[in-house]
Amino acid sequence: MAQTPEAPTNGSAHSPELYCPNCAREVDDPLTCGDCSAVICRVCGTPLEMPEDLGIG
Repeated sequence: MAQTPEAPTNGSAHSPELYCPNCAREVDDPLTCGDCSAVICRVCGTPLEMPEDLGIG
């Protein structure tokens, strides 16, 4: 019987698209702050938003 691969548990599973208001682009590879657990842009460090929250998604 073949086993199906499990989803990664290290946080690299595909998450909903996030948007960086500073870079004005969607971010699919965000960083997570080790101190406060904020999801931030890998390029500029700005906290990311969900496009639905901004009214653009």
